[in-house]
Amino acid sequence: MNLLGNIIWLIFGGLLVFIEYMISGLVLCLTIIGIPFGIQCFKIGMLSLFPFGREVREVPGSTGCLSTLFNIIWIVVGGIWIALTHLVFGILLAITIIGIPFAKQHFKLMSLSFTPFGKEIV
Repeated sequence: MNLLGNIIWLIFGGLLVFIEYMISGLVLCLTIIGIPFGIQCFKIGMLSLFPFGREVREVPGSTGCLSTLFNIIWIVVGGIWIALTHLVFGILLAITIIGIPFAKQHFKLMSLSFTPFGKEIV
């Protein structure tokens, strides 16, 4: 079932979202200051490629001030808009019964894209 969900996700927009995150990550990695944020874009992009069968977890011991500071910078610079976009798409997909599994994946991406530092994908 995860394979079928991933294939449908990939055809109907998952590949486009993946490409957008990868381009954003590459642009952010052009500067030394942007490298940690670019790595988070790569992490979110890999999850957006095949989201079914994977989950986001908190990394134990990652509640330090550096990850908190980076999350605050991430939210202020653009994370809030990325998370709101996934929220809107999730709500739109949740209207139909067929779209509920895809809405759940958008909500998963929303939680990761709001505060990506200190989280891992399993």
